[in-house]
Amino acid sequence: MANSKPNIILINCDDLGYGDIACYGSKVNLTPYIDQLAAEGLKLTDFYMASPVCSPSRAAMLTGSYPQRVGIPNVLRPVSEIGLNPKEETISSMLKKDGYRTKLIGKWHLGDQQEFLPSKHGFDEYFGIPYSNDMGKMIPNPNSDPQRKNFPPLPLMRDNDVIQEQPAQEGITERYTEDAVKFLRENQNNSFFLYFAHMHVHRPILVSRRFTKTAKNGRYGAAVEAIDWSVGVILHELRNLGIDQNTIVIFTSDNGSNANLGGSNDPLRGTKGTTWEGGMRLPLIIRWPEKIKPATISNAVATSMDLLPTLASITENSLQENNIIDGENIESILFQPENDFHHKPFFYYLQNTLCAVRSEQWKLHVVRSERTKNRTGGTGGFGTRAVLKSKKVLELYDLSKDPHEDHNVASENPEIVKELSSYLENCRKELGDEAKQVQGSKRRLPGKVENPVPLTTFDPNTPVMWAEYDIDEYG
Repeated sequence: MANSKPNIILINCDDLGYGDIACYGSKVNLTPYIDQLAAEGLKLTDFYMASPVCSPSRAAMLTGSYPQRVGIPNVLRPVSEIGLNPKEETISSMLKKDGYRTKLIGKWHLGDQQEFLPSKHGFDEYFGIPYSNDMGKMIPNPNSDPQRKNFPPLPLMRDNDVIQEQPAQEGITERYTEDAVKFLRENQNNSFFLYFAHMHVHRPILVSRRFTKTAKNGRYGAAVEAIDWSVGVILHELRNLGIDQNTIVIFTSDNGSNANLGGSNDPLRGTKGTTWEGGMRLPLIIRWPEKIKPATISNAVATSMDLLPTLASITENSLQENNIIDGENIESILFQPENDFHHKPFFYYLQNTLCAVRSEQWKLHVVRSERTKNRTGGTGGFGTRAVLKSKKVLELYDLSKDPHEDHNVASENPEIVKELSSYLENCRKELGDEAKQVQGSKRRLPGKVENPVPLTTFDPNTPVMWAEYDIDEYG
């Protein structure tokens, strides 16, 4: 007998931009199954991740708190001494305590030490690559970021163990999807939480020929269509098992596209690694046939941090006491989208620098940090050829009229600038701001180990056959 509580599937893509799927405006990528998801559920137009890069974005989504609050403001590299603190409550740990079967498939990127792996954060099972797919051994290149030359071989893990080094990436999406289907079949009579964190479309982009031979947008389009195929397989399996009516399917992406490999953040300005809208505003689609009206579109502001408190309410779970959560319960957006929902101010951070705030339709930039070159391989957006340049600004945009952030209206709206500036000051006191040299009084510590060890080790005396994706510039 199936559990009455809803199953939950959270699909999180890597570097998929706002304009990369058809139901959000793409004319070059074919995404019929993702479009079907939107046609049968709710599509949000103003949904935000809490960071424009990988690790902080994922930390915020799982914990319901800004990455600065939980001590993960930067991208984590292999053999990092820090990771997401196991004391933090996550969507997975909350649901596991409630009897859910929990699994993560794909990218973790919140610490590769045994103390920080998914099993320490409420996941019963794990299958995937624990960080970005370019953070492995590469063919030597004198122009590469020096730090990445020392990366150990890329690990593919099953639970806490490495089962393969430098796995062929062309077939990873198929392997992940096969594992997801197996999990669904094994748990069709249990309540389950599946977090499916895709490798695509992070570089290097390697896709099986079944997708590249038909895609109109090169390898990038093939990777998007591989994601779409995977979504279709999961939806088909849910129907076959007779559990689709009581399964919540959530689809999103961790940050904006690089937009230099075939990706698109249109109609938004900016890319991954920036606090323009294109770096942090992402697709969000939620399907739950028993509860959410089909073909619903909401323009309400919402964030990834809202998922934890919202899912806690839906599953009738209480959150940890005395633990600040920055997200809000957005059930009213899901179930009464015709009603106005006024989200509290949302803050745009890049690393530890507070750059901007949004309240209602207004967005105020006070610092702009941008990359000098649009290059992110193996560095999380902050490599030697992706140097950050920061400058102070005072720019106000009405996003309801100007989503591309072209027309600064600060001088015409001094009272709005004053109000939003006060929100920034309050946030700065809690979460800190490197630009103002403020530490923040309500930040929690990440997990930390004294002597981190690599999951894999490269032996230069062992013969090596380089794969195509081991070339640094392959994208």
